[in-house]
Amino acid sequence: MNAPYLVTVGEVLAVLAAPDAGPLALGSGLRLGLAGAESNVAVGVSRLGGSATWIGRVSDDPLGDLILRELRAEGVTTVAARDPAPTSLLLRERRTATHSRTRYYRTHTAGSRLAPDDIPEHLVAGAAVLHITGITPALGEGPARAVARAVDIAVDAGVPVSLDINYRSLLWTETEARHTLLPLLRRSDLVFAGTHEGRLVVPDAEGPGQLAKGICDLGPAAAVIKLGAEGAYALLDGRSYRQPALPVTALDSVGAGDAFAAGYLAELLAGEPPQRRLRTAALLGAFAVSTTGDWEGLPRRSELGLLDHHDDIVR
Repeated sequence: MNAPYLVTVGEVLAVLAAPDAGPLALGSGLRLGLAGAESNVAVGVSRLGGSATWIGRVSDDPLGDLILRELRAEGVTTVAARDPAPTSLLLRERRTATHSRTRYYRTHTAGSRLAPDDIPEHLVAGAAVLHITGITPALGEGPARAVARAVDIAVDAGVPVSLDINYRSLLWTETEARHTLLPLLRRSDLVFAGTHEGRLVVPDAEGPGQLAKGICDLGPAAAVIKLGAEGAYALLDGRSYRQPALPVTALDSVGAGDAFAAGYLAELLAGEPPQRRLRTAALLGAFAVSTTGDWEGLPRRSELGLLDHHDDIVR
């Protein structure tokens, strides 16, 4: 690969999502999709013209074929061992118009069998950025060791490491997450966190400024605190930045954090300054919440100006 590229490691799940509000019932329709925090970021970077590689373990079932086909169609380079275990599944029920319930089926699946030997050293060592999240280490000992292996390679090769804490209470406890993620965070260069996620590693911090400083005091040079509708606060190489959120009509908040990280990292790969990185991150977060799906609504670079228009039709 000649262009600077992002490499990421993780799991992709098949998603069965109810399009309508109400309990699941016989004959209910379900929409088939794909999702994964790391692959969402890879797609977002690719759509903005960046180069992204996703490393994982994929079932040899038809859903595994679908995962590889869709990621490759989005321009993401895929490096995936095929596995006889089934594809992980996420079931999303819209119980009411404002409340969704999510259930994961990840035990003994291909993604949960990710192992250190699945990580190609030359791809990680040659990357411009390694992006990891707190989701994959929560899937089991093998995935945790695979992520640690990727970080070892990156650190030894001088490749910056980006970590999105991305805490999921359905996967592990806060104590378990803190125990596993702190060593990764100390070796990272850039950390993304929501306020609750930040307090997993800096429990006494109050406010985004203290959170970002507390994270940077642990080792990273940069911390970005995602504040939802209030935008984001960043501490980058000792300098503070604030980025307001863009006003949009929210339809679905799923994938917003991944979109934000993708926007930031795409501009980092492109050599853009901090203000541009944060602005594009906020734009992608706005696209994510104003469209449905985990990554399907993410924009191409030519579409970034769409949110500047206030008419229903752009002429």
